[in-house]
Amino acid sequence: MIPIPATDPELLSLIILPVAIFFARICDVTVGTMRIIFISRGMKLIAPVLGFIEVFIWIVAIGQIFQDVTNPVNYFAYAGGFAAGNYIGMVIEERLAMGLTLVRIITQRDATNLISHLRGSGYGVTVIDAQGKIGPGKIIFTVIKRKNIPAVVDAVHQYNPKAFYSIEDVRNAYEGTFPVVAPRPAPFFLGKGVRKGK
Repeated sequence: MIPIPATDPELLSLIILPVAIFFARICDVTVGTMRIIFISRGMKLIAPVLGFIEVFIWIVAIGQIFQDVTNPVNYFAYAGGFAAGNYIGMVIEERLAMGLTLVRIITQRDATNLISHLRGSGYGVTVIDAQGKIGPGKIIFTVIKRKNIPAVVDAVHQYNPKAFYSIEDVRNAYEGTFPVVAPRPAPFFLGKGVRKGK
């Protein structure tokens, strides 16, 4: 049997431990960023679970630093992991695109085509007559799913390119009109798996 050499203490102290701290910090800050976002969305069940995971990883990471408080590389790894974790958490949240947003569109031009397009796409639209500095206009309100923001913004640019619009998060909404999403085909029928053709 070939003996396995012990890990070099210098290698452990200068490379392995800082890298482990860096990635642990990325994980815990990413989870923490997601937890804050879930709290702002009012998701009461998943936020505490993420909080437990976040603190557990943080304790492990900080415990490793306290084992070697004289190593400055650990501190840089800790801070770098914190910064990277914030960025990664925001990117993940953008990709998930959970929740609802309120899009408010203020236009001086005739907004008939934009309103027809939004309603034809299945969005609930509320229109109010308004009076601006230049003259009469329209204020258009629609509450949409976050994943639909690009489609609505593209419609604004297409039909009323000079319109002012703002987008705000919506914590809770009841009822409403949203585009109908075609259901995905079920992977199983009558308890039997669907076999793919060869």
